[in-house]
Amino acid sequence: MTTLEILKRAKAAKQALLLLSDDDKNAALRAMADALEANADVILAANAAECEAAVGKIAPVMIDRLRLTPERIKGMADGIRDVVALPSPLGRTLAEHTCPNGLEITRISVPIGVIGIIYESRPNVTSDAAALCFKSGNVCVLKSGKEAGVTSAQIVKILREAVAPFGVEDAINILEDNSRAGAAELMNAIDYVDALIPRGGAGLIRHCVENAKVPCIQTGTGICHIYIDAAADVDMALDIVENAKTSRPSVCNAAEVCLVHSKIAPEFLPRLAKRLVDDRAAKGLSPVELRTHSSAAAYIGGTPATDADFDTEFLDYVMAVRTVDSLDEAISHIGEHSTHHSDAIVTADADTAESFLNRVDSAAVYVNASTRFTDGGEFGLGCEIGISTQKLHARGPMGLCELTSYKYTVRGKGQIR
Repeated sequence: MTTLEILKRAKAAKQALLLLSDDDKNAALRAMADALEANADVILAANAAECEAAVGKIAPVMIDRLRLTPERIKGMADGIRDVVALPSPLGRTLAEHTCPNGLEITRISVPIGVIGIIYESRPNVTSDAAALCFKSGNVCVLKSGKEAGVTSAQIVKILREAVAPFGVEDAINILEDNSRAGAAELMNAIDYVDALIPRGGAGLIRHCVENAKVPCIQTGTGICHIYIDAAADVDMALDIVENAKTSRPSVCNAAEVCLVHSKIAPEFLPRLAKRLVDDRAAKGLSPVELRTHSSAAAYIGGTPATDADFDTEFLDYVMAVRTVDSLDEAISHIGEHSTHHSDAIVTADADTAESFLNRVDSAAVYVNASTRFTDGGEFGLGCEIGISTQKLHARGPMGLCELTSYKYTVRGKGQIR
């Protein structure tokens, strides 16, 4: 089926999905979750073949993003069930008032319409996006990265079959063309697509933002910082940095830069190097390559950092490290180099913490916690369709409410102007 045929089918499905009751939507979502688990063997077989084919072509940490396991499929199904448990975001009264002429004006939440999602090789995004769009009354048109194309197509086939008894299988679609040409058609489909959400690396997001003719929501790129303040609890700081960097380095909420106050650097930095390099190597785990600014190299070794290292989303076991002499210097550095995704401070000083929270302009700002929590599931949104790093139309993890727009309903009694 051509991309245009899929887009026409998706546009036609908007009305059918709009007419589906909340109870039926939730029943269909439960069927989707059950179908994923019931067909796990089929999904895993397709995924195993794609992972094997990707060896040597993409980095090992990126293969980890591609790989599915029984546990990850269960997590995908549970994510859909979490969405079922959330209230519908549609039909909410956002504001209302009566004009002096008697007109009753109400602003209510409505679906965006047809949402295109272009994403790289993370097949779990397929079910997350489909579930969130479905619950929020939106039709989705998915475009997977080529490394995960077969797995993603298999997941969509299973989801469409699950919702077919409800007459809305065309609410979930995936492009059969995994080429750049297929992506270009989706980006330019102004008569069929109401919003486009790219989810992936900096190159993909930049390409979509610069070239899409349909409205595009910028998501994902994460040059995330952790600032270790002079008043930090060192043990807590070490735990937070290790988790933020190593728990899953290939995702956008992993920390890429560690800033350390010069007063605590003589104690903290040698222990950081031991924790991330020596201790991990001794356990047979991937050590972190520390790319150290000259200010940090005075306390630890590592690879000399270049200016570019502080503007790089590594998505790997690599972290740029430097010292700063004040909170102001840390905030200034973050303002210059952050992608406004997630940034954190570790400190026991309440005033310093509040100043950091108020002055750092990122979608998620943390005190004494890992940046790895910037996630729809962790934020109680069920799952997410992406993490917006812009300010319009949404910001941060995008759940159900972020996939709605609004319209005005106006009730009168014969008023004319």
